[in-house]
Amino acid sequence: MATRTLAHWAVSLNDIPCSTRSAAVKSLYNYIGCAIGGSNHPTTKKARDALSPFFGKPTSTLLGAQSPCFSKADPQHAALLNGIASHVHDYDDTHLATIIHPAGPIASALLAWAECQGGVSGQAMIVALVIGIETSCKLGRAIWPHHYDIGWHITSTTGAIGAAVAVGKLMELDDEQMMHAIGLASVQVVGLREMFGSDTKSFHPGRAASSGLLAALLAQKGYTSSEKALEAKRGWANVVAGGGVPRLDDLLASLGQTWEVEANSFKPFPCGIVCHPAIDAAVQCHHELRSKSPALPLENIEAVELRVHPLVVELTSKENPQDGLESKFSVFHGCAVGLLSGKAGPAQYADDVVTSREVIAMREKVKIISDDSLLADEVHLSLRHQRGMVIEKHVAHAIGSAHVPMTGQQLTDKFVDQTSLVLGADGAKAASDAAWTIAEVDSVETVFPMFRGRPRGTAR
Repeated sequence: MATRTLAHWAVSLNDIPCSTRSAAVKSLYNYIGCAIGGSNHPTTKKARDALSPFFGKPTSTLLGAQSPCFSKADPQHAALLNGIASHVHDYDDTHLATIIHPAGPIASALLAWAECQGGVSGQAMIVALVIGIETSCKLGRAIWPHHYDIGWHITSTTGAIGAAVAVGKLMELDDEQMMHAIGLASVQVVGLREMFGSDTKSFHPGRAASSGLLAALLAQKGYTSSEKALEAKRGWANVVAGGGVPRLDDLLASLGQTWEVEANSFKPFPCGIVCHPAIDAAVQCHHELRSKSPALPLENIEAVELRVHPLVVELTSKENPQDGLESKFSVFHGCAVGLLSGKAGPAQYADDVVTSREVIAMREKVKIISDDSLLADEVHLSLRHQRGMVIEKHVAHAIGSAHVPMTGQQLTDKFVDQTSLVLGADGAKAASDAAWTIAEVDSVETVFPMFRGRPRGTAR
């Protein structure tokens, strides 16, 4: 009954609590900033260059795209490319209980379809987004942690189903159609953790977005699937659970009772989230060293020791990353740029920074020790300087965690910082204002011009 239960809930839901709506607005806002910010990344450009000869009718905006010839694409390609762009900096939202980045697959599919159809209100968009995120995260909880442990990238394996249900809501599918959309999405499982650090990692949420959209389109026209796609012995949950026992019924029973989108968090640093405590501590050390009179030279740091949760070692122990994508899974790099720059934004994860002598030298001074007594968002940092100074930092909960969430102003600063590289300072501010208010508009396609890039040298 799990597949039918989910389908009926999605079709029936029309009202959401104010707190849920507010959380969804933040998730969509953060998504738009990340997608625009990632639009000029080499990974996104390669995908766009490879696929642009095959674009269909240009109905849906490629967020941040700077070429007038390719500012739009057909919905399938727009969903794919915006999904790639939203994830390529590893700056997107995170559902901490499952490490799912839910908005990327779901919002990419929703925005592409909504602009293509026209007349979709901001309120309808937000309700559909919530339905998609709830779907993705409830399913993720049902198969966590075994699914992730054996190597699946849970963002995309759940994201395709979330995207299908969300788009199906905008299409006003009935229970039967929605059930088949779920089934069609469930067979399009994509995403392996082995791909982390490569272009293909961001392909995962992009492909999940386009797969979910495809599933909803087919179901709308009567294409059928199994009525027990999720719960059957050889259905989605049992196949991908990795030897664990799926908890579908328990989790789906909580639909509309506990809202997963309200547990969504946002990254202050564009890298694997388990690196964040170390970066937080390193940034604090930077400011302490520079605040001395006279300021202590950063290059004279002798050694840095990090005691971290074992997951940090498992996921982010690349000591010598070769490019920006690999550096996102290097706690050594995150700590090094935090110490040297006092920040760790997209600029600190550029290829030329990763390979700079200064950063390499600092990375080599960092040592990590696994400590299973620590929380995942906790770190102990010990720094020794040539001047005889020792700095100790304990971050109990990193910024961006459930205990220290980013404020609205911090989210705005993050949005403007990354999008200004694409839209310019004035364009970034205008896009930020539009993204904060998208839930209030009568027709969402009216704000999309604010999210498109401009060729260099032209005014907005």
